Amino acid sequence: MEENKEANESAGNREPERDGHSVAGDAAYVAELEQLQKVDFALVELTLYLDTHPNDMHALQQFNQLAQRRAHLAHSFEIKYGPLMQFGHSYSRYPWQWYQPPWPWQV
Repeated sequence: MEENKEANESAGNREPERDGHSVAGDAAYVAELEQLQKVDFALVELTLYLDTHPNDMHALQQFNQLAQRRAHLAHSFEIKYGPLMQFGHSYSRYPWQWYQPPWPWQV
């Protein structure tokens, strides 16, 4: 059984350690990622709307509130599960976290 675990880890199928906390790929991970995706969707829609209605103060306020919420959700998510984006947009804890699946686009 230990050999299977080592084979899975070397193949990149590392099983996360469970110590009572949420781990990448579990139900809490998926729920938090879905919240981020919902906010991202609303931000894209508001961006498109504001491109054609730049003087709509209410839409601009909604956009700014959602941008703040997204920053908070993303920060909380990254603390728990690791970076969402690469190329300096997200920090990584030690050890380097980009090799640890699932990546956000795989869920």
